[in-house]
Amino acid sequence: MQDAKLIAKSHDAHRSVIALNDQVTVGGDELLIIGGPCSVESLEQMETIADRLGHQSIQALRGGVYKPRTSPYAFQGVGESGLAILDRVRRRYQLPVITEVMAIHQIEAIVAHADVLQVGSRNMQNFDLLKALGEIDRPVVLKRGLAATVQEFVMAAEYIASHGNTHVILCERGIRSFDNYTRNVLDLGAVVALKQLTHLPVIADPSHAAGKRELVASLARAAIAAGADGIMVECHPVPDESISDARQTLSLEAMADLVNSLRPIAAAVGRTMPMSQVAAQPAIA
Repeated sequence: MQDAKLIAKSHDAHRSVIALNDQVTVGGDELLIIGGPCSVESLEQMETIADRLGHQSIQALRGGVYKPRTSPYAFQGVGESGLAILDRVRRRYQLPVITEVMAIHQIEAIVAHADVLQVGSRNMQNFDLLKALGEIDRPVVLKRGLAATVQEFVMAAEYIASHGNTHVILCERGIRSFDNYTRNVLDLGAVVALKQLTHLPVIADPSHAAGKRELVASLARAAIAAGADGIMVECHPVPDESISDARQTLSLEAMADLVNSLRPIAAAVGRTMPMSQVAAQPAIA
């Protein structure tokens, strides 16, 4: 990784701690737990998740409003109306929100409504988008491309850093293989390697790796045991009614159980679990 000048680890103790907002960080001793639906559907949906999960050591909400889909006829997200929902929820529940950016022209609106911008797997090597994200003052979750090598992944992060934004969070979300039993293969070897090669926080997305909800919890626990700084998990009040990715989505009860199951693993690897983040404010008119 000789070309990775800005994100390469200079010594064993070199690690970056990135702030999602004034209360939540990733990369330190405390694990980051992100939960939420694949797609923002309604204000009621997002408030239910924030209210329930904010009391279960969930520090951040995920929710897509712009959705890259394999089929042009599939649901593409609710767009800007979804950003307004995310903004309302983040202010009421004081939880940072993470949402995907697909194009340069979307950046300004997302920055105005969300705390963290996510680059999806399909856009990991959209270099013009990466350069533009290097010019903003917001953390970026960069997901590994579905067939990207570790070096390609690292250099995609270097693109963002080289344009001024070093607040990059790497996300291992599974890579494509010949076996179709799981949606993708969660590469925990890459998690270990990235922690050795870079000073950036590394999180795992077991939902997109598994593609099946019954596999998600075990993969999440394995990721934390392997040294991941956190996890991003899809969950929904009624998983089978989720507009997208229903098969891999956990119920809110299952999400709470997953968080509780991480506690002994976190302790075993010298990490801590977060305290509840929610302190709901009066509803905003």
